[in-house]
Amino acid sequence: MKISNINLYLITIALLSSCGHAQREEAISVEDTIPVTLLSLQQLDGEETIEATGVFTTDDETVLGFKNGGVIQQIYVKEGDPIRKGQRLASVQATEIDAKVGQANVGLEKAERDYQRAQKLYRDSVATLEQLQNARSAWELAKRDIESVQYNQQQLHIIAPFSGFVLARLANQGQVVGPGTPVLQVNGAGTHKWMLKVGVSDSQWARIQKGDTAEIETDALPGQKLQAVVSNKLEAMDPKSGTFAIYLDVKSPFNGKLAAGVFGKSRISVAQSNSIAARQNSWEIPYEALVDANGKQAYVYVTKDGKTATKQAVQLGEIGQQSVTIISGLENVQGVIVAGSPYLTEGSFIRVKP
Repeated sequence: MKISNINLYLITIALLSSCGHAQREEAISVEDTIPVTLLSLQQLDGEETIEATGVFTTDDETVLGFKNGGVIQQIYVKEGDPIRKGQRLASVQATEIDAKVGQANVGLEKAERDYQRAQKLYRDSVATLEQLQNARSAWELAKRDIESVQYNQQQLHIIAPFSGFVLARLANQGQVVGPGTPVLQVNGAGTHKWMLKVGVSDSQWARIQKGDTAEIETDALPGQKLQAVVSNKLEAMDPKSGTFAIYLDVKSPFNGKLAAGVFGKSRISVAQSNSIAARQNSWEIPYEALVDANGKQAYVYVTKDGKTATKQAVQLGEIGQQSVTIISGLENVQGVIVAGSPYLTEGSFIRVKP
């Protein structure tokens, strides 16, 4: 009887242990199923969109400097100040140019005396005709020197070429500047065409062409999308930013006001013949879908059965601010995992969230 009870007890323990093991296996299976978000893929059309940011300016923006170098005596305006045409904006010290004017006057007086003396000597047959002509030439040159230094004396000031605003002060009082050194940056805001100046990479610069259309948004004009056209692309890189400048002319009217320096975001539509996205197979996915990347090679996780994750190699194309273009590797793939991918490995069990 005791043996039967013992056997019954052992059988009960075995059954309970078996049930517990099955429950643990089921729990582990549930815990190992990772919830993910799936992005349905849609093939891009033959038009590529390049995103670029920049600041608004006008088509008459210019940099002003002194014709002759010197020590800046005074700058009469500051950033943001309105200016009117003909207004004096800055001056350099006149000491050096005044000294040159004095020297030129002394030289002219001497040349004139020498010429008058040569005339008398020539009439008395003491001086030759050649000596008289040389004296006259020296007198003429002295007069030209006077005209030159007097002109430079008038260039001691920077005068506003039009009415507008001061965008930037690029030098300060007491600073030594050379001829043509930028001192002030100005524009005629409100009287000329507005444009957005954006910076792009060398590869983007090569694909963008004059006449390409663009759409611009700015916080200064909330809810408005400005239509624009690429009007100019500079042929040299900006050494400060390391980018190439593209100018977008605003073509559509807008409600509100713009100011030079206001930040704007643009989406430039590149013609199909210039676009690397014009390949038959190309897709746009967000950055968070990428798990590994090295140059133009990267990896994403995809699923073919909705239950397991597969690591897929892809080739990157155009890289935007929020997304990246995939130009190969996603053929016959319906969806890419965009949320939960950092927790996945090859063959991980997944649960697609609605």
